[in-house]
Amino acid sequence: MTDLILYSHPFSSYCQKAMVAFYEKDLHFTQRMLEDEGAMAELKAVWPFGQFPILKEGERTFAEASIIIERLDQISPVTPMIPTGSDLALEARFMDRVFDNHVQANQQRIIYNALRPADQRDPLIDQEARTKLETAYAWLNDLMADRTWAAGEVFTLADCGAAPGLLYAHWTHAIPKGLVHLWSYRRRLLARPSYARALDEARPYRNYFPLGAPDED
Repeated sequence: MTDLILYSHPFSSYCQKAMVAFYEKDLHFTQRMLEDEGAMAELKAVWPFGQFPILKEGERTFAEASIIIERLDQISPVTPMIPTGSDLALEARFMDRVFDNHVQANQQRIIYNALRPADQRDPLIDQEARTKLETAYAWLNDLMADRTWAAGEVFTLADCGAAPGLLYAHWTHAIPKGLVHLWSYRRRLLARPSYARALDEARPYRNYFPLGAPDED
């Protein structure tokens, strides 16, 4: 098999998402750390948008964490991140989009706004994103009342993204304590060995979190 090279950074939520899938599958890869000299230039040479992670497999390049995970399923069908049943596969892909578009996207809107110079911050962006996160939290809490994992009883693609998504979302806009089902799900994600490993690798970079990383987690 061709060597797999992942251009990534341990503190990035989307990089963690991909790494969880690698660890679930016990699939070897080489990490090209984006803080290393020349790494970002190499990434932009194949993906000029500069987003990460990027997977290189010989002459092939795969962008977007969800697509990378789908490729990993093709390489190693053991422990599939996208279930084989069509209905469950569709639910896993749907929940993956929920966590990317309604949790991570809004969390990052708050962060990007906070990184602007103080006189350029838009309070409306912050307010809208926080309101949308609260909507997502409430919806997810109801959904997780009778589920172990995002798509049901099997750990999938959706949980790979939910783990870092809910970690950083809570750091950015606290999940209300009364949402007990969502909290239980978040604790299961943090305890999952694949994500616990990714989170441990991110700990040296906690000071990168612009709002200040909490002592918890």
